[in-house]
This record gives sequence, C-alpha cells and structure tokens, in this order.
Amino acid sequence: MQWIVDLFEKAQQGLFEMAVQPIMYSFGMGNFLEDGYTATGWLLVGLVQIALMLAIIGPLQRWRPVEPLVDAGEVRTDIIYTLVHRLGLFRVALFFSVEPLFDDVFGWLRVNGFGTVHIDQFVAGVAEHPFASFLLYLVVFDFVDYWIHRGQHAFNWWWSLHSLHHSQRQMTMWSDNRNHLLDDLLRDSVLVVLGQLIGVGPGQFVAIVAITQLTESLQHANLRLHFGRLGERLWVSPRFHRLHHSIGIGHERGAEGDLLKAGRSPALGGHNFGVLLPWWDILFRTANFELRYDPTGVRDQVEQGRNYGRGFWAQQWLGVMRLVGKA
Repeated sequence: MQWIVDLFEKAQQGLFEMAVQPIMYSFGMGNFLEDGYTATGWLLVGLVQIALMLAIIGPLQRWRPVEPLVDAGEVRTDIIYTLVHRLGLFRVALFFSVEPLFDDVFGWLRVNGFGTVHIDQFVAGVAEHPFASFLLYLVVFDFVDYWIHRGQHAFNWWWSLHSLHHSQRQMTMWSDNRNHLLDDLLRDSVLVVLGQLIGVGPGQFVAIVAITQLTESLQHANLRLHFGRLGERLWVSPRFHRLHHSIGIGHERGAEGDLLKAGRSPALGGHNFGVLLPWWDILFRTANFELRYDPTGVRDQVEQGRNYGRGFWAQQWLGVMRLVGKA
C-alpha cells in the first residue's frame, strides 16, 4: 500500500505549492504554513471523496433509487453542507476557534505527567504491523462513535441539534453532512480528544475519517441496497442506516412505550446507531435487520408540521432556537 501513500503525498505537496501556499502568503499567513500543509491534505481527501461520490455512488442512486427525487432544493442545501465539511472549511473554522484551547489543554496534561496511551502496543504484534494497528484504531473509534450517536438521541438538548440531520425527507448521498454545526463541534471534539489519548497517528486518523465519511455517504444514498444476511452484520449498509432515519421506527427519542407496544426494541432512541460496524447494535440490542425502505424524516414534521428550515442558515438558526426551547 506504500505506493498509495507516496502518490497522496506527492499530490498534497503539489497542491500545496501551486495553490494553497501562494494564497497563504498573499494573506500574510506565512507563520501557518505547516498548518496549511496539513489542511491541504484534508482538502485533497475531500476532493477524492467527492470524485468517488460522483463517479460511483451517484450512478448507483440512479440505477436503484428507493424513491424519486421531488425536492431538489433540499438536496442542494445538503450539497452545501457536504462542501463545507469535505473541503475543509469547517476544519479551518475549528482551527481558528477551538483548536488553540485543545492545544493548551493537551499541553497542560503532558506537563503534569498525563501522556498518550498507545493502545496498539497493548496487543502483541499489532504496533509492528501498520494495517493491523489501523484496524484496531478503526474499531475503537467506531465503538465510541456508536455511543456518541446514542447520546445524540438520548439527551433532549443534544437531540434538539441532531434532529436537523434526521429532518431530511429526501435522503441522498449528500445527506450525511446535514448537521447542526454545534452538533458537529461536539462530535469532532470528542473524537479529537480520543485520538490524542489513545495515540492514533495523524495519517491513521485522516484515513479513519476519510473511510468513515465516504461510507456514510453511501449509507445515506437514495439506494435500494443491502449486503445480504451475512454482510448486513459485518458492515452498515444503506438499508440498515435508512431504517435508522425511518419515521417512527429508527430514531425516536423517549418513545419506549410506543416501541414496546409495537414489539420493537425498547432502547431509548430506536435502532441502528452503528456508524461503520453493526456489531455494537447487535451487542447492545439496538439492531433491526428488517428488509424494508420506509419514508424518512422526524415524526413531528408529519404530525405537527414542525419547521426545521429550508436553507443552510435557516436550519442552523432554528437548531439554536430548539436548543433554547424557542422553536
């Protein structure tokens, strides 16, 4: 796999020297060239992801769609979310806002003797094999991501933000990044802290994020696809994740009574929270493997006509209003 790493590094260096570095110099940001080079790596990853989405997932959607597209405006808004996140604009905002705080916190911890624990060194032979180390970290991150997702549905204040993600009634490959920015800030902060604590390498972290994001784009696609009896239990499919978005089945919070009456899992928040691996849903009894493709959205959109906003800024503002109990 080394040739892939070499090719990526050459592309990153070329993109940085030809485009990013001149822009940084023109804005007087010469002191941040190292950070700019890192940001170029994220930009390149995002460009590759978008190219793969357009080349592979897009044709799959047209081949086997679950439903016809009837609201192109909502899809265009989701495309904006995708570009903001995949092209690194959100990470740039974090760099100038919360990253200095993280640097201070991690610096204080190291000064006071709280070092990084490299968990791949606790399993014999794993640290010596980069691919095995990568898989270990991937599983650990996915386990934590499962519980983050459970939290997004279990706490009213967090659901007030996360419900924006579920309000899309026209799911496509662009829908993964349809999140409130505060919701993304909370999730990303937890994962960054985790990465620092368990010693994941920078390259491994980028690869984990890239694989997770691209897989989530496939999961949200308007695509009638499942992976079969065995495959559904190994990797999250579009069918598995669509049920999580299904109205009244997959994602409701605090609906234990209704779920029990329906003979479904009493788990707070519904079903199918796994990000990459359905193992955690199986282990904690939140999995639903029914072969069905239901309408997506949030129950109060249908029954109460609740407004989640049209357009990026309207959706962000209404999320804040829900958080403070004003919407």
